[in-house]
Amino acid sequence: MLIATNKAVSIDYTLTNDAGEVIDSSAGGAPLVYLHGAGNIIVGLEKALEGKQAGDELKVSIEPEEAYGEYSPELVATLNRAMFEGVDELAVGMQFHASGPDGSMQIVTIRDLDGDDVTVDGNHPLAGQRLNFQVKVVSVRDAHPEEIAHGHIHGAGGHHH
Repeated sequence: MLIATNKAVSIDYTLTNDAGEVIDSSAGGAPLVYLHGAGNIIVGLEKALEGKQAGDELKVSIEPEEAYGEYSPELVATLNRAMFEGVDELAVGMQFHASGPDGSMQIVTIRDLDGDDVTVDGNHPLAGQRLNFQVKVVSVRDAHPEEIAHGHIHGAGGHHH
């Protein structure tokens, strides 16, 4: 069975940056299970997997525009510590939900603390980076109607309700 829209796909993968450092991997754990065509994984990897089948292995480099986007300096802001009302201890690396410029919710990460100035970054941590995947397709099956309706895979390796 070939990978196509509305297929439940299981993959083993290792993700590295251009320096060869491992960013993420399914090694030692369960395969990643996703619903093909539902935007569950980055668009570049989904395109590379289209038409593959169980047992296929591939290496693919995904440019930022088909991964987490280019790094946007406009998504970095310095806020006053008072904006974090109710949070006693702030630390670099902490993440918060915030309203984006278009009113949507986004996650921001504290990048720097300087007195009452808190620098936050709304870019994804992998924005602006080329991502290198080594992937093995473990299995491909038809997604169940409920999985298609929900936009994700249920059960082992997928979403649990």
